Amino acid sequence: MSPFETIFAIANPVALVGWLGLVVFPGRKLVVYGISGLLIPALLGVAYAALIGAYFAGAEGGFSSIEAVRTLFQSDALLVAGWLHYLAFDLFVGAWQVRTARAEGIPHLLVIPCLALTFLFGPVGLLLFLIIRFARTPRLALET
Repeated sequence: MSPFETIFAIANPVALVGWLGLVVFPGRKLVVYGISGLLIPALLGVAYAALIGAYFAGAEGGFSSIEAVRTLFQSDALLVAGWLHYLAFDLFVGAWQVRTARAEGIPHLLVIPCLALTFLFGPVGLLLFLIIRFARTPRLALET
């Protein structure tokens, strides 16, 4: 197994622990603020930064076109870095959803589908959460 496959294989269950914490323990500050909202995204961020720091400068490709991005992600190191980026940001957003829902009185049962969609399809889950938030409290939905 390559080191990039190892990082990938470790990162996925670590992120999943964070997601399960958000679903099962939405009222526990240690989970929502600490573990799922800070610790796990930060750990994923450290791994991401290490990969970017070690491999981005010498990589072919870039962000100027779809072909450049395709070329960039032909590198296993940068493909895994991209995956870590998704895992960290989506989990961070999921924790924000749980904190915001709790603060605004949105029932957790309405948040769970948002979390599942954020886990699987990032912006779709965020969009659903924003729609629910706006439908329940239009005044608060415009505030951060």
